[in-house]
Amino acid sequence: MKILNRYILREVLLTWIAVTVVLLFILLTNQFARVLGKAATGELPRDAVAVLLGLTSIQFLTVLIPVALMLAIMLGLGRMYRDSEMVAVLACGIGPIRLYRPLILLAAVLAMTIGWLATTVTPWSLRLAEITRYSAQETMEFGSLEPGRFHSDGDNKTVFFAEAVAEDGTLSNVFIQRRNEDRVEVSVSRQGKLTPADENGWRTMLLFDGKRYEGVPGSPEFNLMEFAEEGVPLRPAISKAKLDKTEMLPFSELLGSDDPVLMAELQWRLSGPVMIFVLTLLAVPMARTNPRQGRYAKILLAILVYMLYSNMLGVSRSWMEDGRIHPLLGMIWVHVLMAGVGVLMLANQSRIFQRLFKRRARPVAA
Repeated sequence: MKILNRYILREVLLTWIAVTVVLLFILLTNQFARVLGKAATGELPRDAVAVLLGLTSIQFLTVLIPVALMLAIMLGLGRMYRDSEMVAVLACGIGPIRLYRPLILLAAVLAMTIGWLATTVTPWSLRLAEITRYSAQETMEFGSLEPGRFHSDGDNKTVFFAEAVAEDGTLSNVFIQRRNEDRVEVSVSRQGKLTPADENGWRTMLLFDGKRYEGVPGSPEFNLMEFAEEGVPLRPAISKAKLDKTEMLPFSELLGSDDPVLMAELQWRLSGPVMIFVLTLLAVPMARTNPRQGRYAKILLAILVYMLYSNMLGVSRSWMEDGRIHPLLGMIWVHVLMAGVGVLMLANQSRIFQRLFKRRARPVAA
């Protein structure tokens, strides 16, 4: 049994690593395309791309680990069924229940890992990603002020341009255009300076020794005004970093809370480790195939089962947040239902029901 346990554990572990790497690569490729698109359009600096991808990969692991384990078990055991190795194992009197011995060890390690990620690492990565994204966008909006480049505010109603930027932040040959319904205001000055943002994110462009033109495009009537100093408010293009979202709250704040939303978030984070064991229970009977079917025969079924499982958890979470279901029942019924399906499948393959029926039929026949 020790040799068989090590063999099954090695087969499933190597397959799990390969499946996790492939799925993570697919998700990161999609995310990389999105982040790179924002960097190309100037919404994010190039330095923030690698940081955001690293933080996103941590969030993806909490989703990938359970489904990757289920697929790894089915692929590993499916290969053994295809090569008739499992036939030899079953012929030695080793039933499907004994196959769980090496798998439970791997499932326990992964359950502790995903529990640590879901309760501690993922909220931290979400907060850090929000701070990084906000800081990067703020820098791209006003912080760099590249000379010779047009900038706009949050409403895209104000466009400003500076020919040169000194080391102390002083702007030279500043051009600003503002739109107010049908009227257009154009200000030109020799020097300017951008003030720090206030508590609401608003900034002011101070202009010195310039002229301002006001009028309606297409009309010959324009007002000309010379000024020694003028302030032009700039609306922020981005909002403040929101660090009070439910998924960003520390795990300690969720414990003991009576808020249905926080209780739903708590059970959602704890569903990952439970999901590991339930999917392991389901994967063993689902992996049983005929040698002619191949190891990939039931992969689509496994994906459908995982999607059904995760969607049921999502629906249960929404019911908890809306108060439609009692928090004590919460998402537990989903885990119990899926585990019950796995037990029935395993009992059917182990012929437990047939043995019980035979024992009851013998006294009747006598």
